[in-house]
Amino acid sequence: MVQAARELLAVRSPLDAELMVSDMIGAWWGRRVRGGDVEQVLGEGLVDYAAKAGTPASLTLLICLAYLGTARQGAKAEGAALAMMESGVARPGWADRVGAVKPTGGYVSRDAYGDQDTVICTFAYRPSASEQPIDRHALVMVVDYNMNGMARDAWVSSQVDKLLEQARAEAAGNPMLLFEEIQPEQARALLESAMKATMEPKTPPPVSDSYSAYHAFARARLKALPPGRKRPAPLHIEAPYSRERRAMLAAEFLASDAAEHLSDPSAASRCADHIIDYGCERDFNRPLRVSPTKCETFLLDWLPRKVMLSVAEQEAMPHVLSAWVRFAARRTGLPEQGLKATLDAVWEATGKFPEAYRDPTSFGIDRPLLERLLPDCDLSALARRAFAFPYLQGTHNGVDLDRLNPADEADRRTLLEIDHGGLIDQEHLAWHEEIATRLWDGDPPQLWEAAQRLLDLGHDRHDVLHVLIEIAERIGGDPDELASALDDIADIPDEI
Repeated sequence: MVQAARELLAVRSPLDAELMVSDMIGAWWGRRVRGGDVEQVLGEGLVDYAAKAGTPASLTLLICLAYLGTARQGAKAEGAALAMMESGVARPGWADRVGAVKPTGGYVSRDAYGDQDTVICTFAYRPSASEQPIDRHALVMVVDYNMNGMARDAWVSSQVDKLLEQARAEAAGNPMLLFEEIQPEQARALLESAMKATMEPKTPPPVSDSYSAYHAFARARLKALPPGRKRPAPLHIEAPYSRERRAMLAAEFLASDAAEHLSDPSAASRCADHIIDYGCERDFNRPLRVSPTKCETFLLDWLPRKVMLSVAEQEAMPHVLSAWVRFAARRTGLPEQGLKATLDAVWEATGKFPEAYRDPTSFGIDRPLLERLLPDCDLSALARRAFAFPYLQGTHNGVDLDRLNPADEADRRTLLEIDHGGLIDQEHLAWHEEIATRLWDGDPPQLWEAAQRLLDLGHDRHDVLHVLIEIAERIGGDPDELASALDDIADIPDEI
């Protein structure tokens, strides 16, 4: 990278230099390294290496990293760059204007479904000898609310007027698209929230191929926007729904004309609860927002992974979802073409639903056992809870295991004692309880992920549990350190 930085000496503007360096350091964005944070190991390592090089190219790289890097990288790069300049190392004439931008406008193009926002923030450089801004450019970011509000794509355009004209033309006369100006404070809150959501998954997020190249540039440009608006994306977010408000909304739906054809009111009520919960917990408290993508994701992805449905609910769910689409579209004023497209998507997904949703009982698991393991109907918890409590049926020394409830603290201790044949000291049992409780709750998620990696390597269940206990005992109560230590586990150490 220090060798590649020689190309920075040939560029003619700070914008070109910033984009080049953002692309360079995007090479490690979203990746992991063993033994530390990637931004510390590689990012700060690059700063240290560039500082030792002491060349004009490495100085130019440091000047850009001081603006584009993380807070730690920026501070180190700035100090190293100042030292090199004091020693007489030459720098390009445009170097003083790196990051010296002012925001000139903010816009958002929003589809009528509420699936995504395309946010445009325009900037310009202010040269040292004039008050007239130059080198206008636009940062464009796509925020996807069907992906937890993450920033899914980003790019930069120097054709600002052409870009805005095209966006206005696409929205003109199109009821499914809205283009409007937004305050810079709104744009900053929306995009900072979106970029944070992009970084939350531990697995590589489903972003565009170009996102990593613009990530550092976007992160730095957002700091040029004024702060002050705390409400995150989307801009039209609703207040949280209490349980009472959710129940009232379900009752309004079941009493509406849209639901009058549903033949099983009990199953329809439970299905409506799942639809509302999904909208509240996974879609920024917007249960009434409907779209083709949201409905497909709910029916074919979220339900099969997260919710244990009864047979009656499995049969009713597609019909209830169609009724909900009609009910919600009237409440939100979704244009007719949007309603039709969403109903078509539900119809297509209905044919795939029986294959996508595999009833756990079809794998030979008794429903009473499922109900003990999943009192919250969280289907995604089944594997980790069965791992934590493998003995839930039959008898042991006269104890009827079918009557023990793993969600109950006292029964949980009895089950763990039976798991160890009754031969376990109380301190060690307490640690097994700690790990079993964390696995039951999925807190942190990295605990079960680490256990699965070790199981996949062929390790014994009890050995895996003892590794998890050793890590939890060593780390203590710091949740971030615990998650990081679990992320680093790739195999069982020889001494365990």
